[in-house]
Amino acid sequence: MRILIYDINYSPELTGVGKYTGEMGAWLVSQGHSVRVITAMPYYPEWEVHKQYKGKLWLTETIEGAIVHRCPFYVPKKVTSLKRILHEFSFVMSSLPYWLRVLVGKPYDVVICVAPPFHIGLIPALYTSLRKTPLWLHLQDLQIDMAKELGMLTNQRFLNLLFQIEQFILKRSTVVSTISEGMVRKAAEKNVIKAPCVLFPNWVDDTYIRPLPRAESLRAELGLQDDDKVVLYSGSLGEKQGLELIIEAARQFKTRANTKFLICGSGGGKARLEALVREYALTNVSFHPLQPYEKLSALLATADVHLVLQKKSASDLVLPSKLTSILAAGGCALVSAVPGTTLYDVIDRHRMGILIEPESADALIAGIDQACRTDLSVYQQNARAYAKRYLSKEMILQAFGDELLRLQQSVSEKELAE
Repeated sequence: MRILIYDINYSPELTGVGKYTGEMGAWLVSQGHSVRVITAMPYYPEWEVHKQYKGKLWLTETIEGAIVHRCPFYVPKKVTSLKRILHEFSFVMSSLPYWLRVLVGKPYDVVICVAPPFHIGLIPALYTSLRKTPLWLHLQDLQIDMAKELGMLTNQRFLNLLFQIEQFILKRSTVVSTISEGMVRKAAEKNVIKAPCVLFPNWVDDTYIRPLPRAESLRAELGLQDDDKVVLYSGSLGEKQGLELIIEAARQFKTRANTKFLICGSGGGKARLEALVREYALTNVSFHPLQPYEKLSALLATADVHLVLQKKSASDLVLPSKLTSILAAGGCALVSAVPGTTLYDVIDRHRMGILIEPESADALIAGIDQACRTDLSVYQQNARAYAKRYLSKEMILQAFGDELLRLQQSVSEKELAE
């Protein structure tokens, strides 16, 4: 198949949506498909264009067999709702030259658009309507719903306009998929999707990300002792998670010399967290950059407890991608989730983590204290078993590939019938 992927994020980003879209593109190439990508310069989660791409405009490169067209765009130093809108819109506009080339070229067998940003689906929706090409829309989160629930957008007229644009895109998508059962339900409740929403979860390479003994962890490299109790948060330092709670928890543990908090990552919220650590004169919190993929298993083996924090209002609107790696590494996750959501139910049903109330410093402190005093081996074993059974990269991508082939077959049958 000739496949076109459109996404603001792509490899070599180490975390978030770009990691998964990049791995998907590489896997499709490995299956013999011809893959072309229209994307932006890599910038996430640092919110800064990566060094080797700075100062460049439109460029084309090949990544693991996929031809990748990159566009310049606006990346704000401080992320606000308005600046994020400008950031996303600038990508849409700068990608137009590539779309003009696509429009006059040979039609693709399928266009895969990955959201958010939700509105980048406008151009693929128009293109696929003109060229009679199927559009696969993959929702990594429900961006407008989340912005509304988190209070990031409050103007009702503007929200209504955004929902109307979203409906326009959803109605013109041949296939809509998303990453959790809860998000499948919420997408279906919009009542505009032509076919049942497809579950296409995020995955993990469980042969590469695996449990390691403490001796092979990064404890020595990071100056930690074998008997330290290590609480790790790794990933994007953004607005969804309410990460100030980590600093509040660290204040309560500052008298326990062997309890250490590691924060690995970058993002718009990092400066605020660092300022709080200075304000409270905490010596039990350290910040580190995101580790390269080849060190991920070693980083995860460093921790006794892994933090997966979300705000209440984000429940079932986004499923934290970091969880897949934690589970594959046999880690015990301390997860803030609301009962009845997919995240809560999965963790509870398979007993592979400790659940706490979201947005509560007291609940986080109690959860960390419980984890530090508990034998976590059952959670760790269950986590690894779940990852191998349900999150295997090859299994999930093979199922996705089968769906793509079924889509191609149905399109061919329709053309023959006409």
